Amino acid sequence: MKNLGAIIVSLLFGIILFFVCCGYSKNNYPNELYNVYLDGNYLGTIKSKSELEKYINETTEHLINVKEVTKTYCENEKTLDEIIKEENLQDLIDNSKEVKYYEEDEKKCMDIIIEDGETIEKIYTPNGLNIEKVLTYNGEISTVEDVYSKIINMKSFTIKGYQFITRDEDKQKYFYTTDKQIFEEAVNELIATYVGADDYKAYLEGNQIEIETVGSVIENVYIQEDITVKEIQIPIDEKIYTDSQELAQFLLYGDNPVTKTYEVKEGEMISDIAFNNQISNQEFLISNPKYRDENSLIAVGTKVLIKETNPQLKVVIEKYIVEDKENDYKTVYQYDDDEYIGYEKVVQEGESGLERISQKQKIVNGNIEFVEPVGKETLKASIDKIVIKGDKYVPNVGDLSNWAWPSESGWTITDNYAWRIHPITGERKFHQAIDIAGTGYNSAVYAANNGTVITKVAYHYSYGNYIVIDHNNGYYTLYAHMNKFMDGIEVGSTVERGQQIGYVGSTGYSTGPHIHFEVWKDCQYCHINPWSLY
Repeated sequence: MKNLGAIIVSLLFGIILFFVCCGYSKNNYPNELYNVYLDGNYLGTIKSKSELEKYINETTEHLINVKEVTKTYCENEKTLDEIIKEENLQDLIDNSKEVKYYEEDEKKCMDIIIEDGETIEKIYTPNGLNIEKVLTYNGEISTVEDVYSKIINMKSFTIKGYQFITRDEDKQKYFYTTDKQIFEEAVNELIATYVGADDYKAYLEGNQIEIETVGSVIENVYIQEDITVKEIQIPIDEKIYTDSQELAQFLLYGDNPVTKTYEVKEGEMISDIAFNNQISNQEFLISNPKYRDENSLIAVGTKVLIKETNPQLKVVIEKYIVEDKENDYKTVYQYDDDEYIGYEKVVQEGESGLERISQKQKIVNGNIEFVEPVGKETLKASIDKIVIKGDKYVPNVGDLSNWAWPSESGWTITDNYAWRIHPITGERKFHQAIDIAGTGYNSAVYAANNGTVITKVAYHYSYGNYIVIDHNNGYYTLYAHMNKFMDGIEVGSTVERGQQIGYVGSTGYSTGPHIHFEVWKDCQYCHINPWSLY
């Protein structure tokens, strides 16, 4: 019996020792697990990294650019219940965001509002999600379902794609695409819109027609912004472009452009239509490409598209231009003390000349922003018109029948009295003047008529250096962006038609040397079209 008892005790001791050793051995081998963090926040510990990634890809809806879509159904010969059954709409209704029932024209209708988008191949974890391998004795393990439910409440999942960043001074814009080529094709289409498809192709292929007498050549075309690209994981709630045409439209028009159809009225030209609809001539031509230029004929009753552009990038075209321009003759008044005031006699008729002007122009999104004069050749000299007037003194009342041009010859109009997108502020605004460029820095600025200088401002944030003349006949003229004034021109000075009052500059809000020329009638700042004087 004693031996049996000893055997039993030994057996029990051995069993206990086995379990103790096994337990000790087991606790000495830690588990290989994965801690999950999102932006530094601990979400849980899981058994498998690949299992979570697989679950994310299989569980998350494979849609990008998701938007609400409304599908409408109304009773006709069938009830709504019959329509739902015949068209298998129940699943659509069950998975919809909302269903609205209402009556229209005494018929019962329903709107099924769903979220729809573009299907993509694979969904990835959010940016900022870290899955770190750990060896731990901790037995608390989260399910992938628990971790997933935490993620979707914190951050969007991602897809693989490309981020394009454009920088212009201190402004940055971001564009996302599924392929690099999408952005490149869209930018090329934007450039072709402003350059012209045929001209852009000729530029790229080096097939431009050389200038023999007059004409123009494109010297350079580029996007003003700096552009960088990198491959990233894009959050699926971003706008992600999968089609170059859609991106090209956005680059030209922005989001939700003002768009309408307009019916042409009798007597309207393209410039009238653009003016009346608060867009520029070029915006009209972009949206209605069948018309080559603003002088194209357009039939009464024609329906045209009015669409405001809002370009997201700046397309820069540098051109060399040679053209022949008429140099209007000047009217010179000579005063005769022996004749009464009011006496007037033409002793020499005027004759316009012809000049060959060469310029370099910088054009940004269709607007001429800088003009550099290169050369001017007189093909035919102009002949002054000479008029003898009675009384030699210079009256301060302007002659309504004869206004002088405020610049030297060889000028180019870079902006008219019209709607435009401001080249500096980017705002859509009416330009209440004409901008006269092309004569170069420090070329002459002339008084348009006799009058009294009522304003001389050495600097204004927008106008720069400018002068206002009261012509004492209901009209006022303003000359802005001057580099400097003529000596002796002060407030209260009487000036004569064609008298130099200053020098062309680029002070204030200006992209290059030009005269900003405004005309007011009947009161100060009562703007009218300056072309009405000529």
